[in-house]
Amino acid sequence: MKRRALSQFPNFDEEDKLKAQGYELIAGIDEVGRGALAGPVVASAVILPHPASLPWFELVRDSKELNSRKRESLFDLINKEAVAVGIGIVPSQVIDSINILKATKLAMVQAVEKLPKQPNFLLIDRVTLSQCPISQKGITRGDKLCLSIACASIIAKVTRDHMMEEFDQIYPGYGFAQHKGYGTGKHISCLQKLGPSPIHRLYFAPVRNAIVSQNPPSLKRRDVVQTEFPLP
Repeated sequence: MKRRALSQFPNFDEEDKLKAQGYELIAGIDEVGRGALAGPVVASAVILPHPASLPWFELVRDSKELNSRKRESLFDLINKEAVAVGIGIVPSQVIDSINILKATKLAMVQAVEKLPKQPNFLLIDRVTLSQCPISQKGITRGDKLCLSIACASIIAKVTRDHMMEEFDQIYPGYGFAQHKGYGTGKHISCLQKLGPSPIHRLYFAPVRNAIVSQNPPSLKRRDVVQTEFPLP
């Protein structure tokens, strides 16, 4: 039973299989922010040293299973020890224009392109990237099973959290630093009271409903200030 429980932690099983087939640089890819009502979708690609047995590997989990202190610590270790890290960021305006699934895949492709070393194979959480010519595999629950993908989830999560904390200073009153743009009760309440900010996703139903309830004559992207952040 103990052995079965341990096997549920992210590990190198997928990377080991690919190494045996001759693939050298294997990138794990994951995204954060797909279900949020505000802010960007952020993806990360991480190539870990392998074979290797760094002591912090056993601490890695899907980012959603870690508290902020552990995520921040692992974020620093991954950036320090990884062979390569890439980040892709797609803002809410683009999400509205092309839909969230396409925006998610675009962020993932950007993350791969930002890697200082190009991988031979991609391990991706849930999806595949038809627009990317690199050999790849989508893995259901990949962030819980695959060490490279779990590390990518941590990099993406911490990167996006930092961005949302900055947005909280620019657009006070919504609580972005606390809920990170997700649809909590507090966020919905603030949205209904204040209306959407420039980083809200206007085509997501709760945001659209808030606009309708306020019944403004129109709300167009050109009427609000565009805010961009440089890639880390």
